[in-house]
Amino acid sequence: MMRAAFALALFALPAQAQQADFSVGSEAAPWNLYAESPALFTAKVVDLTCEITGDCPADCGAGRRQLALLRTADQALVYPMKNAQPVFSGAASELAPYCGQMVEVDGLMITDPDIGAQNVYLVQRIRAEGAADWVKATQWTKDWAAKNPDAAGDGPWFRRDPRVNALIAENGYFGLGAETDAQLVKELFE
Repeated sequence: MMRAAFALALFALPAQAQQADFSVGSEAAPWNLYAESPALFTAKVVDLTCEITGDCPADCGAGRRQLALLRTADQALVYPMKNAQPVFSGAASELAPYCGQMVEVDGLMITDPDIGAQNVYLVQRIRAEGAADWVKATQWTKDWAAKNPDAAGDGPWFRRDPRVNALIAENGYFGLGAETDAQLVKELFE
């Protein structure tokens, strides 16, 4: 019963959320995404599944859980879906070191009820509450490089990623097989 009440309260929060002007003081760089606005706020880094279900392993799931930001101003759960890098690689690498801590984050908020986007956040920089220096939210590719030392080289990480290249080798670029790829390339580019 308690979880059901919490779930109902959780869905009521978006109506209360966004009352404050979170753009004040933000230095977030625009991405020119639909419905984006700069947003600077204080929040607690939380395990999203824990907040919703009460299933709370130690250390925010030790990297196996999606993390969220419980915004101090209105207790809204904010979903950090992206870091400051060009691809949508997520923000868990950026937030994991701050599990359970209060932080300040600066980035872009995507909010549009017509498309169902509410409190979707793109973290560009982060710092522990009270810290002087900001940390750029670019940890993901550093973590990827450490896990894939044999994939060093020029170009974006996804062109060198062993998992990506194995899938392309097995299924082709379009996921339809090498023969279909060859036919499509012939039709489109020759």
